[in-house]
Amino acid sequence: MSPKRILVIAGSDSSGGAGLEADQKVIAAHGCYAMTATTALTAQNTLGVQDVHHTPPPFVKKQIDACIDDIGVDVVKTGMLASAETVEVVADAFRRHNITTSVVDPVMVSTSGSNLLPTAAIATLIGSLLPLTTLLTPNLPEAELLLKTAGKELRSPESVDDIIRIAKAIKELGPKYVLVKGGHIPMTKGRLVPKDEAEKHIVLNVLIGDKDDVTVMETAYLRSRNTHGTGCSLASAIACNLASGMNMKSAVQKANLYIEAGIRTGSDIGRGSGPINHFHSTYTLPFAPGAFINYLLDRDDVRGPWQKFTHHDFVQRMADGTLPVANFKHYLVQDYLFLIHFARANALASYKSKSMDDIGRSARQVLHLQTEINLHVQFCKDYGLNPEDLERQEEDQACTAYTRYVLDIGQSEDWLALQIALLPCLIGYGIIARRLYDDQDTVREGSKYWKWIETYVADDYLEAMQIGRDLIETHARKQSSSRIDELAQIFVHATNMEKGFWDMGLAAKG
Repeated sequence: MSPKRILVIAGSDSSGGAGLEADQKVIAAHGCYAMTATTALTAQNTLGVQDVHHTPPPFVKKQIDACIDDIGVDVVKTGMLASAETVEVVADAFRRHNITTSVVDPVMVSTSGSNLLPTAAIATLIGSLLPLTTLLTPNLPEAELLLKTAGKELRSPESVDDIIRIAKAIKELGPKYVLVKGGHIPMTKGRLVPKDEAEKHIVLNVLIGDKDDVTVMETAYLRSRNTHGTGCSLASAIACNLASGMNMKSAVQKANLYIEAGIRTGSDIGRGSGPINHFHSTYTLPFAPGAFINYLLDRDDVRGPWQKFTHHDFVQRMADGTLPVANFKHYLVQDYLFLIHFARANALASYKSKSMDDIGRSARQVLHLQTEINLHVQFCKDYGLNPEDLERQEEDQACTAYTRYVLDIGQSEDWLALQIALLPCLIGYGIIARRLYDDQDTVREGSKYWKWIETYVADDYLEAMQIGRDLIETHARKQSSSRIDELAQIFVHATNMEKGFWDMGLAAKG
């Protein structure tokens, strides 16, 4: 499905905590697509607004039309509109483009006290834009300023009932819904205006809906300085929720919880009012799609064990021809026994698969291993080992430990964990063989081990290795970041088991 399209008409915050920059973070966090029409540039940071540079209203119109004419829009969200002329441009765009769903955040005064909308423009906002607005989201100071401009002065709120009266009075100015945000005046547990800081316990947002239905939404008051951009972010979160098909009440409730978590999990940035954490409920995988295995091999906790496995003395002595044949023969016998269990593990992976494609791929791996085992048997004959020799040998402890670990992962963990436990063997031999094959110092003529190297750079082995890699890459991108760390630990343990296999080969007595 295509992402829902949100057009934000607002000012830019150079510090990234509010305005268009915050809006785009919220929209991205909600999986929607953000477009922007910039009404003004601000020089600001967490301490306040230093200056404002207005965008000419005709150019704002061009930005709006460029986005909607080409991409289209599901919900429009407005923020700082900067001037009466820009307010008129936005209202005209609502009419011309038949905007049916909008969230208007009437940004008038910054937290630090800077005037972001001239007094004359407030009257234009009331007369031109509010009658076209789906949801208006003023905070209490903005709500009082709107009512004062409209000639409907009310006393400052002392209780939740006063906030409800303010919200109803604003709804009479034209918007279909009004959400009055109470973050500027936290309440006591009894929903009254507190007398001191210690009495601040809750934040009340009041939603006035169709037919003047009242919904009071309560969240815990958080003592945090990281609240920069909460108004912008809340309005954008509501816009995304409406675009996804939620009704107004659900959209606002979910957005409230999103902002509450953003404040609670925010980090101190800057010396003033820092931004909220916009991405508290999203995560980013530490690798690009298709690059999980490359990421895995480059992890700090994997690099050391992987180096010890792939550059083990057993391997290096195969390359220079100094490995005793007796040691290699012992390794070949144990590798045959290992391959039997490796096939069992792949058969178990096929059983644990949830799609026919994955079942088929795992089954093909078993068939490939059957071929590889037959080739291994033929390979062993060159060293005087017949099938009976292979079958009657007892498993070395290293072989037992490794294979039972893999099978235990298969029994106790999910399908992907089993694939990760098999991965060092799947890709390790191919990587080792390729390095030795390309190394000009590797002994070729008369080498007892060159045929082994050639086996693991052959096309059929590389094809099987690629099938396994593709399987893992497809499923790795569906995991959480914490699960990726768990899988990495399984890979490290299996890699250490592979190193133990080489240790066994070197320690064998002829």
